[in-house]
Amino acid sequence: MQNDYCGLLVVNKPSGITSFKLVNIIRKKLQIKKAGHCGTLDPLASGLMLVLLGKATKMQDNFMKKDKVYLADIRLGLRTDSGDLAGNVVSESDYSHVTNEKIKDVCACFTGEIEQIPPMFSALKVGGRKLYELARKGIEIERKTRKIIIYSIEVLSFVDGIIKIRVKCSSGTYIRTLAEDIGKKLGTDAVLNNLVREEIGIYSLAEAVSLDEIVSNPVEFTSSKIIGL
Repeated sequence: MQNDYCGLLVVNKPSGITSFKLVNIIRKKLQIKKAGHCGTLDPLASGLMLVLLGKATKMQDNFMKKDKVYLADIRLGLRTDSGDLAGNVVSESDYSHVTNEKIKDVCACFTGEIEQIPPMFSALKVGGRKLYELARKGIEIERKTRKIIIYSIEVLSFVDGIIKIRVKCSSGTYIRTLAEDIGKKLGTDAVLNNLVREEIGIYSLAEAVSLDEIVSNPVEFTSSKIIGL
């Protein structure tokens, strides 16, 4: 028997699963026909995901363009083919010249409207093919730059080669690309070490429910956590 739930779930995605799998688990546990997310998170990333249920899936476009806030760890001195720790290491470099002051100056250069080249390891489609599907076959194609907005980059710490930053940005921003670009500006390699999405529009990670809650008690969960739209 299918349930007719309709609304929004604010979910804390754990690291280690795809966004598609998260939605599929929720759909099966709540026994609903339709469910969809409002913005992909990479498998290694965790944090806020907005999941629409039932007829509310038709409202996806209303949420996709919302501004976002991320907490990111950038590891200096390392570069991978994917821009994060899931990829193969392609180079290593010295970062002993990097200081806290230099990091703050460089991060300030990336605030405002900037242009980014989407990474090959992304779900962006070019010619009907997802880029990561081509990247896994060792194929790299030319990508057009896109304009994004970085509203702010707060440098929280720099310890043992790891820069921790909080980024408020427009939709369509690739934090892996930002991490690599910050490394280049600092004169070294860089890779995204960890990523947590904290906010999407007015919704925050503080109000999100865990996947464990959904799996362990879906009936009680749905009655109190679905937000009507």
